[in-house]
Amino acid sequence: MAGFWLPAALRTLQRLAVSRTPGPGRGWIPAFSTAAQSSAGEDCNSTDPPAEPGPLLAEEALEHKALRLQKEVRDLTERYQKALADSEHVRRRTQKFVEDAKIFGIQSFCKDLVEIADILEKAIKHGSGEAEPADQKTTLNKVFEGLSLLQAKLQNVFAKHGLQKMTPLGDKYDPYDHEIVCHIPADGVQPGTVTLVTQDGYKLHGRTIRPAQVGVAVETQE
Repeated sequence: MAGFWLPAALRTLQRLAVSRTPGPGRGWIPAFSTAAQSSAGEDCNSTDPPAEPGPLLAEEALEHKALRLQKEVRDLTERYQKALADSEHVRRRTQKFVEDAKIFGIQSFCKDLVEIADILEKAIKHGSGEAEPADQKTTLNKVFEGLSLLQAKLQNVFAKHGLQKMTPLGDKYDPYDHEIVCHIPADGVQPGTVTLVTQDGYKLHGRTIRPAQVGVAVETQE
């Protein structure tokens, strides 16, 4: 029996092996099918939008922007420092001009006063010299003439520099220009009228620098 079943089993195994061998028309997957599918997939995806820039490109853009901003900051800083230096230079020059004006502002006024000092010196020399009794009148006349010339010259200097003399006799009392030193009964004049001037006042370019000392008329009580 065993000799009968053994050949039969071998034939069965041979048939099974032949049936499992792939034939040319069935169960065969071409070798190029995978590559064809890949190429087809690439063709289908070829219309997709390009990929966005990566982190490297974004970082480079930020670096360029940072460099540009740093350059602008340096330019603005240099311009600010230059403007600050110019401003300081102008301030120092202005301060120097102000100091010079304070020191030499009265230079012209002093120059004119020197001429008055010369006239006064000559008048004193003529008055201090010894003279005969008959010549005393002539000497006094010369001194008077010298003093008159001195007064006229002094008033011219005052007027040249904007210094105006105030003699408010007969004017209405003004508290900004006058200083009351006494009250006088108002006989024939309006109360508040300046009827006496004990010291003249002066104005410099319209501003009172010394008020006149005056006596003002007041109404008497009977």
